[in-house]
Amino acid sequence: MMQFSSVLLAGAGGFLGTVARYLVALAFSPSMPGFPFATFTVNILGSFLIGFISELAVSSTMVSPQARLFLVTGFCGGFTTFSSYMYEGASLVRDGQLLYTGVYLAGSVIGGFAALYSGTLAAKPWT
Repeated sequence: MMQFSSVLLAGAGGFLGTVARYLVALAFSPSMPGFPFATFTVNILGSFLIGFISELAVSSTMVSPQARLFLVTGFCGGFTTFSSYMYEGASLVRDGQLLYTGVYLAGSVIGGFAALYSGTLAAKPWT
């Protein structure tokens, strides 16, 4: 059974991650037109953070389960979902599931782009 405190930890971390993402977007938007530097930055930084924090949580006692929930699920999840995507892909590689890794990584990118484009087309009648 899920504890309410776990929900609050993930939610508080998500709130802070979302605010951090917004602040990064504000910092990049006026000076960097043409390339999504803000999104690129949070995706790369988030991937680094989820790898770093998860390794500390798994390989040592430096990060408690509660801190991992707050930082990885909450903060990194709010900051970027790309970090979770990279972590799950790395987990598949670590488990020797190379076929699943390729399907997951390529399918997510291609499927995500196709879904985004399809959603854009589906919205056209209302615009």
